[in-house]
Amino acid sequence: MVLAVMWWGCAPAEARQNGHDACREDQLDSSTVNAEIHFRQHGRHYIQVSSDMKVEVPAREWSMASQLTFSTESPEYRTAMHCLLRGSDNSLRKTEWRNGNPVATADGDKVTVAYSSYTWIKGYGDFQLGPWKITRDKKKKNKWEVILQPSTLQKARWNVMAELGGLKFKHYGRPWFADKTKAVWATQPLKRLCPAADLDRRRKLPEYLCVEVDLPWQRSLALSWDESLWKPAGIATWWAFGSGVLALAALRTQRPYVSPAFGTPGSRWRIGGFRGERGEGLASSVLQWALLSGAVALTLLLFLNDPPLVKLRERTLICIAAGLTLTLVARPWYGGASPTVPSAGTDESDGSKGHRRRQAYAVIGFASVAAAIGTLVIFGHQRIGLPYDLETKASSLSGKVGYVLMGLTTVWLWLAAMAAWAWRFAREGGLVPARWISKWGKAPVLCVAAVSALLGLIAGGLLWCLHWTLENQWKRSAWLSDASLSAEHEKYVNRYLANFSFTDLTWIFTYSWFLAGIALLALLHHRFTIQRAQAIRKMGNIPLGPDKPDLLLIAALFALTVGMRGAKFASNNAQYGIWFVLNIISLFAVLAAGRRWSVLGQMGDLFCMHTPGINKRSELLEKAHQYRNLNHQMQLLDQGRAGGVTSEQLEDQLRGLRQWLVSRCLKKNPPAQISILDVALAWGPDAHWWSNALRAARLAFCFGVPASVALLYLEMRDLYSGAQLTLEPTAIPSVVAGFIAYQMAWAGLGFVLGAVWRLLPGRRSTARAWSLAFAYAVPALLGALLNRYTDVAPRMLVLYSVLTLLILTLTSLWLDTSTLSEERLYWPSRFALLLSIHRLRGLSGQVAWLLAQVAVVVTILKELIKR
Repeated sequence: MVLAVMWWGCAPAEARQNGHDACREDQLDSSTVNAEIHFRQHGRHYIQVSSDMKVEVPAREWSMASQLTFSTESPEYRTAMHCLLRGSDNSLRKTEWRNGNPVATADGDKVTVAYSSYTWIKGYGDFQLGPWKITRDKKKKNKWEVILQPSTLQKARWNVMAELGGLKFKHYGRPWFADKTKAVWATQPLKRLCPAADLDRRRKLPEYLCVEVDLPWQRSLALSWDESLWKPAGIATWWAFGSGVLALAALRTQRPYVSPAFGTPGSRWRIGGFRGERGEGLASSVLQWALLSGAVALTLLLFLNDPPLVKLRERTLICIAAGLTLTLVARPWYGGASPTVPSAGTDESDGSKGHRRRQAYAVIGFASVAAAIGTLVIFGHQRIGLPYDLETKASSLSGKVGYVLMGLTTVWLWLAAMAAWAWRFAREGGLVPARWISKWGKAPVLCVAAVSALLGLIAGGLLWCLHWTLENQWKRSAWLSDASLSAEHEKYVNRYLANFSFTDLTWIFTYSWFLAGIALLALLHHRFTIQRAQAIRKMGNIPLGPDKPDLLLIAALFALTVGMRGAKFASNNAQYGIWFVLNIISLFAVLAAGRRWSVLGQMGDLFCMHTPGINKRSELLEKAHQYRNLNHQMQLLDQGRAGGVTSEQLEDQLRGLRQWLVSRCLKKNPPAQISILDVALAWGPDAHWWSNALRAARLAFCFGVPASVALLYLEMRDLYSGAQLTLEPTAIPSVVAGFIAYQMAWAGLGFVLGAVWRLLPGRRSTARAWSLAFAYAVPALLGALLNRYTDVAPRMLVLYSVLTLLILTLTSLWLDTSTLSEERLYWPSRFALLLSIHRLRGLSGQVAWLLAQVAVVVTILKELIKR
């Protein structure tokens, strides 16, 4: 990678000398120009502006006309196009975007050139595209001026149209046509149509046409938000709420677990070699990360100021020190063995201290070497041709190599910190396979070397993305420029190389909420291990569902995964923190209401907690099988195919099954509408809620793959996102991370569904799925209302919400087949088993409900693809 960047630094910027004196612009006076500008504002966060310019050049009068039809890569084409569109203008077009080079077609004695470009008003600066310039009136905050100021073709015949897309505007002069949406001018040649008093303010351009546009408050709010302190405050709120909930969860899980059926407060455990007085080992790690992540996020926000409060040299030193500190504080060599793997050893087991010492030396050694390389570049700046502050406009090849080493080591350290914390949480929470722990103990240097190489490849990939997108950005901005901009190219490259580490570590830390999800899972698995060990040791029953500390962890996981993926479609990041809290509150509200109306809740606690052997489920499943067979025979009897069985016999057996159910509730008569099949399906496919959650997470992960692909495809179809893909340094990594994030969201959605499966209301599985979808729909509805209020289309948010419900529905139906998986031998396929299960539970309604969701998804997809 360093060698590639050395080639990058040595490769000269594309240079081409235009002969401005040979352009013969006077021969273009008989040309005809049709210029249009279009504003699109409805349903968008920012206004999109597009320019369409068509120039008809007399082929016989302009000596360079034939060159316009040459290959777009030829010097002749570019020279002629520069003379036609730019003339003596050689400035960078940083705000102009194009889908391709202008297209020239020859038709008899004329050559027609079609030149299209577009931009977005995302700030208060000046925007230039095609022959137009858009600038804000400094005296009037919401007033913008759209000025036609071509650098060539001043004396050509101009036909101009401004289509404002519903914006309020004021035009100058007498347009040939005007209404509430557009104005059309036909001038020969271009005339001065703006007030004469404004000449000095508009730099006394020789000829121009202008329109004054009044932005609506919705668009002005988005612009002012991005420029205000409220934007970093909104991000800080998200980190404050997220870190606060994570810290609260860690503190609550430090309390001793007390089963509803057994156990006493203050009990001390030591399960499977898992260390812990109240489980403070893992909880302390999570609490440390909650505090550190919040502090780091606030520090990064301070760096985002423009101009930054800290210079590049000090900022880089802080980033290197922070990456090294985060890695060492994580102490990936520390932590007890997996609670589920007693043989893995504890902190005090045979040879464990020696293993930990070697692991610590390996981690500290690799991290220190990386930090030393970056630090040596900074303090040895003079030897490699860099100034003291590292902020240089030009540098030698050795300076570029120094920038690359400094950036790679900094990014590597931050990646190593994230990996170290992830390993710490997963290991202490018992999420790591035993063979990985064994390998880590026997060959720590080899493990650290392998992980370091993988992280190095990731850092190198990020650098390659920077290289590729920088060159694309330069080609876009310096389009049709000549050799005088080669020095600008050098400054451009050096500026981004110097800030490579900070750009990418900010992106890396944006996705550090993955660690919060791993920490929450680790805490949940830790508590599950304690519950299961106590149940085995005391021959008690496994509890119905997660208790209050578990529910807080589950709700936080729900908000982190499902909620935060939907928040990106809701509005700007101001409401991220509020959205996070709303998702937690909404889920708790659904569970509080659902406990009373859930199937097992209506059966009563006595059925779940005090019936011997009920958690083995074998007897319950056998009774459910008998119940389904009897109902099937009743249907055959109604059709005249009884086979020698009378109605009285079948009814007696059904009454016997009902008595069995009543007896298991200690004579408390359960609701008549609840059957044995309802109870079996409500219990789920496994004995413990944790096992149900894992099974549902795997199912939702698989069902969510098409949804993730569809959402990413629609995002890339958006003109702005699609353009950023080849021009933003972190765009391609964001696509990869976005797919992983969507998959984590679906997996988290399934995990939450399986975890609270027994607590959700509804007899049918699809009703339980709907109730969990409702917990997400409440914040989503508020987000959709906010979108409508700010004139932003909520289609993507609606699509995400419907996909959430669809994945929940499919997962719930599949859980039913998993619950009765022992009956697969009676049916040719899982689908046939599913049909047999729901034949007694309103099959037509279930199918109609599922098809309705699919129809809504397809309709929204078609609508978004047509845009």
